[in-house]
Amino acid sequence: MPILAAAALGLLLTACSGPQPDTQAPPAPGGVTVQASSATSAHVMWGQAAKGDGVTRYEVYRTGVKVKTVPATTTMVDIGGLTASSAYTFTVRALDAADNVSPPSGPAPVALPAQVPDDHKSPTAPGSLRAQADGARAATLVWGGSRDNVRVTSYDIYQGQSKIHTVGGNATAAHLTGLRPATVYTFTVRARDGADNASSPSPSADLTTASAPGQGPSTEPTAFTAKARTTKGERAVELAWTVPRTGGEVTEYQMYLDGRLTTTIAWGAAAPQDRATYRFVVQEKPGTSYAVKIRAKLPDGDWGTFSAERSVTP
Repeated sequence: MPILAAAALGLLLTACSGPQPDTQAPPAPGGVTVQASSATSAHVMWGQAAKGDGVTRYEVYRTGVKVKTVPATTTMVDIGGLTASSAYTFTVRALDAADNVSPPSGPAPVALPAQVPDDHKSPTAPGSLRAQADGARAATLVWGGSRDNVRVTSYDIYQGQSKIHTVGGNATAAHLTGLRPATVYTFTVRARDGADNASSPSPSADLTTASAPGQGPSTEPTAFTAKARTTKGERAVELAWTVPRTGGEVTEYQMYLDGRLTTTIAWGAAAPQDRATYRFVVQEKPGTSYAVKIRAKLPDGDWGTFSAERSVTP
């Protein structure tokens, strides 16, 4: 075959081959643990995959049978419909966009407590919650134990309105990781018994994680409060906070209700410099609860970090 023809054939074969398919499976998830939430449910947790692994979702298996599929942003799941006084083993697999499946994680066993018939009494609320930041990305929570007519089987930790962690009923502390630097968090804890009765939340505890190197100071509004007020039949919520120190005047804030942007608060040239307040009227039926937080617009046009999140019921 002439040299030019052979070269042309080589180019043609290269062009036709195209990109190679992705056949590399992600590594198995690590740090899988499981905690009995009640006599018929369990809470499974695992470590977040590295960004370079390309994970798009996780599959959770109970004794070899797939029971849940969750997106890559989720690293915990509640599994219900279990049998009291039974033992189970859970594993987790990671999948990528090409449907490559990782090996299973190490097995995580759990033994569920016995079911108590006709138990309708909830545990008492955990008390004296304290939160301590451990650097920029972790925190430790400590609380007073709850009481129950049978026994407390687990404690659920909430950040705002979202459950983020579960520990056993004998624990009165939890170590949290995966937090963001220079960010304010509001935590509460609820106790749960074997009949799945949940307590009222503990008192809330706020903390602000440390700034990452070169990040600068935190920019959240501090001492944030939300109080319900009813005046002449008009129900409203009154907010108050300390203006963050941003190196310039703060004239605008965003307010979020239940995680959704609801309104922009603006004062123009007469913006408060120390303590600010804002009042808004609510239309929903009495007894409706709201989770509210705010953040300031910085002098460079970016939005700062959120305030603590407060729950209020007009």
